[in-house]
Amino acid sequence: MEPGAASEALAVTPPAGALDILIVEDDHRLAELLAEYLRGSGYSTEIEPSGDHAAARILLRRPRLVLLDLQLPGVDGMQVCRAVRGRYTGGIVMLTARTAEVDQVLGLEFGADDYVTKPADPRVLLARIRSLLRRLDGDDPEAVTHAVVVDVGSLRVSKARREATVSGRDAGLTGVEFDVLWVLASRAGEVVTRDELYSAVRGGRYDGLDRGMDVHVSRLRRKLQGAGMDPRDLKSVRGSGYLLVRP
Repeated sequence: MEPGAASEALAVTPPAGALDILIVEDDHRLAELLAEYLRGSGYSTEIEPSGDHAAARILLRRPRLVLLDLQLPGVDGMQVCRAVRGRYTGGIVMLTARTAEVDQVLGLEFGADDYVTKPADPRVLLARIRSLLRRLDGDDPEAVTHAVVVDVGSLRVSKARREATVSGRDAGLTGVEFDVLWVLASRAGEVVTRDELYSAVRGGRYDGLDRGMDVHVSRLRRKLQGAGMDPRDLKSVRGSGYLLVRP
């Protein structure tokens, strides 16, 4: 069977069982190469070639992580991400051939956890996938293994439940948004530099140009405000980093 035909068949009748990674990519050769590489690294994979079917497939299969191409036939990756994010809590890594900063920022605004520019080094992509899955699974080697709760005024952040509430109201954070908040809440009252936050959340150094963390913090601020927190309590410190105000 041709790779494309196999992918189309999966779109109609997804197999049963847990799924690690759903690859939403219309380039059949690239999708099959990615799937083979990830399977060789121990992950179960499926391929969805159509943007029109992607959102339904994600919500049906509930993979641990989605590799989502930005440029898809029919509904594009941005629309797919926006359509599922409120109902899907797994990781979303956006694959894009575009290098424009606006596309990367928009992808994060719509709920992606990370993005990788194509052509991507498979080893780099695998490292980003592993890092994101460890955080989502609560298996970060630097994480505390027992239940930990941090209270900052009306904000309560539970490491064990990976949940943030404001006066008992769930803020509905994505995995990366929670990780950002956990670092800020753990150090409430002091400025956390961008480099420190990048190191803790993404496992790398801030290059001075990437606006991704600013986007995550902006989304985090809006969600906390929606749950009842004063948005002024989460500050961006010009030229330095971010501060979660301690009452």
